[in-house]
Amino acid sequence: MKVTEIRKYAREKGVDPGRMRKTELIRAIQAAENNPTCYKSERKYNCPESNCLWEEDCKKEK
Repeated sequence: MKVTEIRKYAREKGVDPGRMRKTELIRAIQAAENNPTCYKSERKYNCPESNCLWEEDCKKEK
């Protein structure tokens, strides 16, 4: 998902994206949805979540 799409999604969830970077923004969305704020954290190596919107991007290596 592109950052512009993430910003739009954030607004729909009641999160003001302001000048947040992608990781910070996604974690704010996760918090607003009462989900673990784990995007791009060490948890990605052993993630128990299924059907996560951010999973594919989270697990991508640079």
